[in-house]
Amino acid sequence: MIQQHSNGGGAGVAGPWLVRIPEVFATVGPEIVRRLSPTGATLLGTEFYLLKSSTAEAVTGPDTVLHVSWRLPVAHSWPCRPRTMEGFVEKAAQTLLRKFSGQPIQAILVGLLHGGTPNSYYKKLASNLRGRVLQLFPPLPVAEAESQHAGRPTLYCLLGPEGLYAGVASPVATNGFYPGGTKHLPHEAVDAISRAGAKVAEALHYLRLHRAALPKGAHWLELGASPGGMTAELLSKQFRVTAVDRAALDSRLDGMKGLTFVRGDALAFRAPAGVVYDGLLCDLNGGARESMMAVLSHRGALKSGAVVIFTLKLPGTESVAAALALRDEIVAMAGMGGLNLIAQTHLRANRREFTLFFADAGGSRPRAGTGADAERGASLRPRSGRAY
Repeated sequence: MIQQHSNGGGAGVAGPWLVRIPEVFATVGPEIVRRLSPTGATLLGTEFYLLKSSTAEAVTGPDTVLHVSWRLPVAHSWPCRPRTMEGFVEKAAQTLLRKFSGQPIQAILVGLLHGGTPNSYYKKLASNLRGRVLQLFPPLPVAEAESQHAGRPTLYCLLGPEGLYAGVASPVATNGFYPGGTKHLPHEAVDAISRAGAKVAEALHYLRLHRAALPKGAHWLELGASPGGMTAELLSKQFRVTAVDRAALDSRLDGMKGLTFVRGDALAFRAPAGVVYDGLLCDLNGGARESMMAVLSHRGALKSGAVVIFTLKLPGTESVAAALALRDEIVAMAGMGGLNLIAQTHLRANRREFTLFFADAGGSRPRAGTGADAERGASLRPRSGRAY
């Protein structure tokens, strides 16, 4: 059933928005919606909200960007029941042609409002609608989501039992190449070592919104690697990996080409002389502050401009405000240590955690493994809170 939420906002109204708030944050959903300052909000399915009117600043600002994992300014909305409507595909396609055919879009993509558990009927309906729209529109420069330019406009359409909603924005503006966000990847493949493999696969896919992908053969330092789900995914993409963990890796990784496993503490590990890394991946269990200290202790072994993918875990953090405060603390700590934040999001494979993306700022750096950067951030203290 569609539920209604509203408040008394309205200043600086830009128009309606469709936003996705991951279901895992349902307990704080009302607080997140209030921060978006809509004059009214309708829940579509389990994760999408249609904001009656809100400002772009509220929807894309730093205080909502973590919990709002995808957003689209809505230029066309058609509340209806597609399943009971005769000729829905043709009517919808003709309307989209009239409204959007003159705009310089690179692609047309159609997705589902209930993407987590797609109904086969609406999945087929979305495919049929996209096929018919592409027949009507002049030829477009991009045929598939993966081939899009991150900064060029795309016509995104989402449909479900509640109707059809469409708008034009670039992938980087919406926060994903696909309608609704990043590519949906299975969390538990039958032969997967752990669900973490899907997490890093999605993170690498998402990162392409903000910078070029690392080439094959690039060398990753992975902190907190056991049991090896992320390690296996990196190796499958033909990267080299130095994996560090106190616990052993899954035996299926024994002898894998490109893998160096170091069994020991991530903070105590020292990169061999002359070894530098193109990227660092941190999915350590434990406190966020301690995890960032471990990352910064290895900054001296990172190439200038190296990418850091950091899982921000939220133990002891209940409210949206507490989660944002923890994010701010970790970003400040990273900045003091020479890492610049380039993106932040909640991935589909995340649970009650976020993924932060940093780039090494270059310039002066400590000798690898000294921990000097971490010590510069030692005065920062974690804020208290309770779990979501």
